[in-house]
Amino acid sequence: MVVVGLDYGHAGQMTIDEITGGSPYGASTIAGGTGQRQPSENDLAGARYQGRRVAETAKKLTA
Repeated sequence: MVVVGLDYGHAGQMTIDEITGGSPYGASTIAGGTGQRQPSENDLAGARYQGRRVAETAKKLTA
């Protein structure tokens, strides 16, 4: 099994301007106790970044 996390190439996980999810283990969002918070654009950008990395890694592994 290969784990493809959200690496430090995605600078959005290091912002202090807003509450943001994401860690080296993967994209995430902080939804609050009742789920009232939706993913921010920064959270979604992290998910897209990780998705590209997963696809690139899978392509290399199947080559």
